[in-house]
Amino acid sequence: MCICVNCRHMNQCQTYIFIEKQHKNINLKYKYINFMPIHTLIQINIQKKMNYTSIDWDLIECLSFVEKPGLWSCPIY
Repeated sequence: MCICVNCRHMNQCQTYIFIEKQHKNINLKYKYINFMPIHTLIQINIQKKMNYTSIDWDLIECLSFVEKPGLWSCPIY
């Protein structure tokens, strides 16, 4: 699971926005995308079943991470 969901910087983070775009989550609106985290590590999981391939992007390490549990449940505006 992406650690961004509990990070204080999630609403302004360029890496989080990138991951959301990879998930094709284009319904979210962001006002201020001005935070560039340092030393991030993104894990990409590729699963292939018959004729279907799914890709999951997760940020698993970030030195800029500052915990704020439940931030993901707040609207992003």
